[in-house]
Amino acid sequence: MASGSRTTILPQSKEALLKSYNARLKDDVRSMLENFEEILKLARKESHSQISRTTQCEQDALEMQVRAANMVRAGESLMKLVADLKQYLILNDFHSVNEAITNNSQLFRATQIECDKKLMKLRDEMAMDLYDLEEEYYTSIFK
Repeated sequence: MASGSRTTILPQSKEALLKSYNARLKDDVRSMLENFEEILKLARKESHSQISRTTQCEQDALEMQVRAANMVRAGESLMKLVADLKQYLILNDFHSVNEAITNNSQLFRATQIECDKKLMKLRDEMAMDLYDLEEEYYTSIFK
């Protein structure tokens, strides 16, 4: 991807990292596709070679195992790429992180204000009750 087609300009290291991710993706998908196509060719091929049929079957089975192993390796590489992309997104998505921090901060401030109001109301009620109790105590004849 050319940096001219992006709305934001990325630093050189991030641009290079994204290009390497793109190259890894293309290489692994191409590897899986090529190996799968070759396995399909081996499965339907009837060769008229000079080697015996048993030897040819063993050779084809071995080649299929190697190609299947290559497909597994490419699949594991794709899974590692997905994990790397997730990590990159988590560590470098500052806009989302800042937005989440701002939202949490606003939520906590609102909660703090609400708690402060409730505490003030409770304090006022307790002061009124204490005043009433003190008045009752000092005016009581049973001191």
